[in-house]
Amino acid sequence: MFTHVMIGSNDLERARAFYDATFAALGGAPGVTDARGRLIYAHDGGRLMITKPIDGQPATAANGGTIGIAAGSREQVLAWHAAGVAHGGTAIESPPSERPNGAFVAYLRDPDGNKLTARTLPAA
Repeated sequence: MFTHVMIGSNDLERARAFYDATFAALGGAPGVTDARGRLIYAHDGGRLMITKPIDGQPATAANGGTIGIAAGSREQVLAWHAAGVAHGGTAIESPPSERPNGAFVAYLRDPDGNKLTARTLPAA
């Protein structure tokens, strides 16, 4: 359904440090910068793009929005969470934990305040 998710950042180098570290924890590659200066992360068919807002206004986090990122294991979720906190993210909500449906999840806010979650697929 989605071709990509685009979020804004006020500091692309700070965003790069955070997202390079968190995607590496999930087995992903570092971001690349396109001709328009946007950071692009591609992994398992999904794309996350990070840009300075084109309207010239400051980037702000979506109130009520969450970006979910698939992880292959509980260990990857924990590594993602630790890498995010170590690179300017903020742990939010509950500590990394298993949900009643069997999914293992963790939540962070990136350095610009965007809400993210990494999670394993629920048990079948």
